[in-house]
Amino acid sequence: MKVEDAYAEVARITRREARNFAWGIAILPRPKRRAVAALYAFARRVDDIADDPHRSAEERRRGLEACRAAVEALPEAPADDAVLVALSDATARYSVPRQTLRDLVDGGIMDAEQSRYADWQELCTYCRRVAGAVGLACTAVYGPSDPAAAEPRAEALGLALQQINIMRDVAEDWGLGRVYLPQDELTQFGVSEADIAAARVGSGWQALMEHQDRRAENLMRDGLELLPLLDRRSALCVRAFAGIYRGLLIQMRGRRYDVFSQRPELSVVGKVRAVVAL
Repeated sequence: MKVEDAYAEVARITRREARNFAWGIAILPRPKRRAVAALYAFARRVDDIADDPHRSAEERRRGLEACRAAVEALPEAPADDAVLVALSDATARYSVPRQTLRDLVDGGIMDAEQSRYADWQELCTYCRRVAGAVGLACTAVYGPSDPAAAEPRAEALGLALQQINIMRDVAEDWGLGRVYLPQDELTQFGVSEADIAAARVGSGWQALMEHQDRRAENLMRDGLELLPLLDRRSALCVRAFAGIYRGLLIQMRGRRYDVFSQRPELSVVGKVRAVVAL
């Protein structure tokens, strides 16, 4: 498969599977946009394997280990695998740290084998693998002026976005048998898993989610310090991601954290307003 064809395919995957992400990376110059789409498509593959309800735990583990083997084989890639062909070119072109891809696979394995998290420290390990690693990989493509200073900020932003994802997707994750909200915090605020199952949004739930909200805001604040280290278009791309997700956070806040009756989502106009307001 030609590299151009592979990039076209990962672009299609990104547009189909991640409208918010595709909306943000549209700002990037074409070479960077294609590279970030390749990273997303690989992350999507890992996530899909980890979430596949038609595979046994052993089959999911084998699929994820195959992803790890593909990472270790780079820059070699099967000629008929568009995602890996594009990933090979992107990681070589922008010197994406191989460890970020390994961490991503480790996060997928964690997701496939674990459905509860005792506390924020344990959850943070998961978030660093599935989201912080993506932030670091994408930042290598953006090309910050000070890579060492950019790394902790990029990781913090990835954690912020994942924290907002966790808040938004409580109902969806419950349907998959997962609770990402830390167990000790559920206990602290008097929220049970029965409350989640029944979609109860009483005072305890609101206090719990306010706590998650503050964590997301603190991580977002640290992550936005990445912007001055990026060129204008890369900074606009990151600002778009951050603005959209903060818009979702504000929407949840306005609904008193009722994420059960309607999944938080922004219209195109809402996304523009959220980015401008950031």
